[in-house]
Amino acid sequence: MEQQDLHKRLLLALVLSFVVLLGFNYLMPKPPQQNESNRTKAVAGAASTPVATSSNAAPKSLSVATAETAAVKQPKAPGTAGKSETLSIITAKNYIIKIDKLGRISSTQLLKEKYRDEEGNYLELFDPARTLPLELRFSDSTVNAEAFQVPYTASADKISVGDRAQTLILTQTLSGITVVKKLTFYADGHYDIDLSTSKKATFFLTPGRRPETDHSMYMIVRGALVRDTEGILTTVEDGKAEKAEVVDHATIVSSFDRYDASLFYNFDTPMHATISVDAGDKPLPFVKGTQALSLHGYVGPKEWRTFEAIHPDLVNNIEFGWFTFLSKPFFRVMLWIHDFVGNWGWAIILFTLLVKLILFPLSYKGMMSMNKMRDLAPKMKELKEKYGKDPAKMNQQTMAMYKKHGANPMGGCLPMLLQIPVFFALYRVLLNADELQGAPWIGWIVDLSDKDPSYILPVLMGVSMFFQQKITPNTMTDPMQKKIFQWFPVIMTFFFLTFPAGLVLYWLTNNLLSIAQQYFINVSYEKYKNTMKHLHSAGKEKE
Repeated sequence: MEQQDLHKRLLLALVLSFVVLLGFNYLMPKPPQQNESNRTKAVAGAASTPVATSSNAAPKSLSVATAETAAVKQPKAPGTAGKSETLSIITAKNYIIKIDKLGRISSTQLLKEKYRDEEGNYLELFDPARTLPLELRFSDSTVNAEAFQVPYTASADKISVGDRAQTLILTQTLSGITVVKKLTFYADGHYDIDLSTSKKATFFLTPGRRPETDHSMYMIVRGALVRDTEGILTTVEDGKAEKAEVVDHATIVSSFDRYDASLFYNFDTPMHATISVDAGDKPLPFVKGTQALSLHGYVGPKEWRTFEAIHPDLVNNIEFGWFTFLSKPFFRVMLWIHDFVGNWGWAIILFTLLVKLILFPLSYKGMMSMNKMRDLAPKMKELKEKYGKDPAKMNQQTMAMYKKHGANPMGGCLPMLLQIPVFFALYRVLLNADELQGAPWIGWIVDLSDKDPSYILPVLMGVSMFFQQKITPNTMTDPMQKKIFQWFPVIMTFFFLTFPAGLVLYWLTNNLLSIAQQYFINVSYEKYKNTMKHLHSAGKEKE
């Protein structure tokens, strides 16, 4: 294959990569939801007195022999004790947590203003019809069945958490065993768990099914993850839980949504974790214990600073997908910039500028090479006509011509190829970062995590992309490739209409900086050509 053809195909691959990504996001059907907003609307009192559902049934116990590999099944619903009636309420500045009579977190409301829905209700993280955090299941089927019939008692029906942590003790007295859950709550959303039984018994504690707070159509990873002491992540996405996953020496066990998570963690004494298969091929994680289990929990938004303050390793719960290795350092830099400018919109713009400056030397060299390749196109045609029947000779002459003029047929591809992982990494950051929720930029952009309500940014992005194409050199001769590139700005504008404003702002900024960069390179190349002409003329005069 000729180098020029390879260049064209790589360029075409770049375009198709973006089109496939954006097309999949746009066309992928939304999951079922009860409302039109991206965040689940809070329903006052829904978690405190819901109707009886199958989630309140006593699941069949996990077989002792296959506890780590068997799926959890659910029999008939038990009596009224299984209903999620509120036993105790924990109130803090940023959250309200309700504990039901089965010792589970039946409701968590986030109280920051940015978490209010269109009707003014605070965000509710959990669907009471699903498996709830702190649900306890025994290996012994008899004990397990009774445990879902007998309610807990609480040391207090109301607790207020301020600067000092507050402790709630839950007790369940069964016919042959007593269960004690000692829960210590902190203002930042994390809590300590000390669970004990009066005699030896194998049990499994779950952080529950993931929060169901986002129903957007984007490529968001939702499900369960476990991180072990070696830093290896086991992630099971919703709809892809085919078999149970067992992870020993786990440090983090999490059920997570786009912005929120319910998780257990213990970095001092690793946990034995199982990701089971729940209804609808949804992952459901458990932590195994025998008579005594001590660990820590958290329920709430996946905020980087909050996790860092609780424990630095908790930031590993923020999953950005395949490009996490790039997304995390990118987000750290953006967070650092935000600390200075105090606005996420300007932080995105300055970060984009920083990336452009870092890649500029490579981009400069590549674009200069593309200009040279464009000017050499007529000579390439001559060589093809002259040596077309002798590929070896033509390749030799072509390489000699490239060397003489300092052209590199691959030079223009590398900068574009580097943009692919950068784009994907930023794509995941700007989609997954909870910090961008409700974050304004200027004027009409009041939420960078939501689409531009007036579509100004997507249109400007399309216009800038069109103008960028006009001033960027290319060596395309194939009509189909030309048509694809001519329509690419229109296609991108169409897809970006519903994308988060933060992501569109990044792409628009990148285009504007690319235009300025290309203009500078074009001027530099004209100076280079004039200099070469002058040197060539001076050489002829000496002869």
